[in-house]
Amino acid sequence: MSLRRYRFLSLAPVLLALSAGALAQEAGPSPLTQGGAILLPMVDVQGQRETATGPVQGFVAGRAAGATKTDTPLIETPQAITVITRDRIDAQAVRSVEEALRYAPGVTAGLSGFDPRFDSARIRGFDARPSQYLNGLRLLRQFGPTSIEQYGLERIEIVRGPSSVLYGQTVPGGLINLVSKRPTETPFGEVNLSAGNNDRFQGAFDLGGPLDEAGQFSYRATGLVRNSDTDVDHVGDDRYFFAPALTWRPDGETRVTLLGSYQYDQGGSPIGLPAQGTLLYNPNGKIPRSRYAGEEDFSRSDVTTTTLGWDIEKRLNSVFTLRQNTRYTHNTVKYDTMYATGFQPDLRTLNRGTLVQRERSDTINLDTGLQADFSTGPVVHKVLAGVDVRQYWGRYETYFGTGPSVDIFNPARGLAVPDSRRAPFYALNRNDDLHQFGLYLQDQMRWNNWILLLGGRQDWAGSEQTSRLNDNRVTQNDNAFTGRAALMYAAPNGLSPYVSYSTSFDPIAGSTAGGEAFRPTEGRQYEIGLKYQPPGMNSFFTASAFDLTQTNVTTRDPVVPAAQVQTGEINVRGLELEAVASLAEGLSLIASYTYMDAEITSDNGGSQGNRPALVPEHMANLWGQYRFQEGSRLAGFGLGGGVRYMGNFYGDNANAYRTPSVTLLDASVSYEWDRYKLSVNASNLADKEYVSSCTGANYCYYGPGRTVIANLAYRW
Repeated sequence: MSLRRYRFLSLAPVLLALSAGALAQEAGPSPLTQGGAILLPMVDVQGQRETATGPVQGFVAGRAAGATKTDTPLIETPQAITVITRDRIDAQAVRSVEEALRYAPGVTAGLSGFDPRFDSARIRGFDARPSQYLNGLRLLRQFGPTSIEQYGLERIEIVRGPSSVLYGQTVPGGLINLVSKRPTETPFGEVNLSAGNNDRFQGAFDLGGPLDEAGQFSYRATGLVRNSDTDVDHVGDDRYFFAPALTWRPDGETRVTLLGSYQYDQGGSPIGLPAQGTLLYNPNGKIPRSRYAGEEDFSRSDVTTTTLGWDIEKRLNSVFTLRQNTRYTHNTVKYDTMYATGFQPDLRTLNRGTLVQRERSDTINLDTGLQADFSTGPVVHKVLAGVDVRQYWGRYETYFGTGPSVDIFNPARGLAVPDSRRAPFYALNRNDDLHQFGLYLQDQMRWNNWILLLGGRQDWAGSEQTSRLNDNRVTQNDNAFTGRAALMYAAPNGLSPYVSYSTSFDPIAGSTAGGEAFRPTEGRQYEIGLKYQPPGMNSFFTASAFDLTQTNVTTRDPVVPAAQVQTGEINVRGLELEAVASLAEGLSLIASYTYMDAEITSDNGGSQGNRPALVPEHMANLWGQYRFQEGSRLAGFGLGGGVRYMGNFYGDNANAYRTPSVTLLDASVSYEWDRYKLSVNASNLADKEYVSSCTGANYCYYGPGRTVIANLAYRW
């Protein structure tokens, strides 16, 4: 038995012992049980009971839909899930969705510093950018998902582990589901102004409530304007955002919600810096954290995203409920930048290339599901059958050229940069047509305290890429069946141990030397876990141990070195612990720990036995805040603070570039009076300078420095 497998199996007795404790205490009475079922506390927020898409008071959510596509209590969901609530996002004053993920277990974020273009994260060691969803529908762009404005979100769901059984093609590590703010039945409003370092200024509003006395129509309008620089010179973070929503309830059995958004981003992106001068020694000194490796006059990142869709729910009778979730998305991207290609012998003159990219794309997502709630004898069923369709059309252009070199330690600015579209050494100009069609079936069965979850899905995915340069056309069609099986025991004392097995698939473009199209990569995971929701307390604790393997990974062809074959394999085993609590007397806590034992188990390129890129072995986070209560001489004041630790990791599969571990501090202070709230938040309080990742000789990124944001909000 290998040492790695022994390490993983050594975690199992811990969770099994906790599970045995749950069973041993089963006979104990609980005031939150009735008829053998756990009655979860429902928090009333703005006149509404908590739902899987609605607001939550505090940090602790009780329900989610990301793992099952049904409104299910977390304590009855046999999969590792983290729900980041709106209150938690506001308490930490994060600038982006990516920053909101930093305290969650199993998630590695911030590896490219602060890049306003994308929300980049890795879940259980795998890149999650291809698996980002908005309201259960995938966000799709060739350049990577757009950075969705966090102020327009009600909550963020992190579903860990393979999830193709409901969503189709996804990476094996899991997915991120963003849930938009929706109309409320109670009128409310908020306006706020914020300012921070790097000349950050922002104004935002959030309004909602009923439109008529009968309450059939209700609305939500959320908007934001921001003008901001970043730590890196000539890289901005400017944004215009507006998201209207309208809900129509003609009767008690029907709900129709229209969701729209417009987002325009203007700024730039940090450019990778050489390893010598950031991560490694350079005799000329250290490259400053603010240094921009490009040219101010050749730096552009304009991204426009427009969405329009609906979410319909119709209860047909006492058994059947029909739902349909649809969204149309239009993206335009205009991106000009430079990139480093290597030092000259003096180790200060940096050679550079130019890159111009353009994209226009349209995506239609349609997910229709029929839920049936019924019983067969003592077994209660929640069956979901659905069809999921996605169609993407896009025009994608990219041009690589040669640019002027620069002294990176004393750059001369204003250098002429040739447009790489006129004389590229590599160009790509094509039309893309991508589609996916999937049929899924899931049954959530309950017998007394036992919960059995079974699901299966059949997918057909295809792509057609047509070059606009030579009319060459490449088509690829894939199909796959994925499934999930999980068993959970929901004990009356709040302990819920579970075991699960799930699979995933993700198509990849390309072919072997013989012209055979690559098969999709496949993922499979075994997981055991324990969830605990103490009766009478607003807290939630989870522990999960997993063994996750991705197969059909491309690696060098041993016969034709210029080609690739699919004999690669990556394995990640780990443990995740999480505690979230909104306690009495104004104290709230978040704590998480992650251990990942990762290995490239098969590779023809010399990396077999190495640790996969960008996978730290240990991560730990702790955040706490306290608000002084009425009667105290400091009533209205609040204090908060956090510590984030990320262990060392390699930036590449060859394990040539090792990024050291880092510990960062965050803090907040606030004061509330009447309907006002003033807060000041600081991230990386000690202004620690560190390299967040180094994926190659010319692709190293500094982590964000100290970020201070002051916010004044008025709410009614």
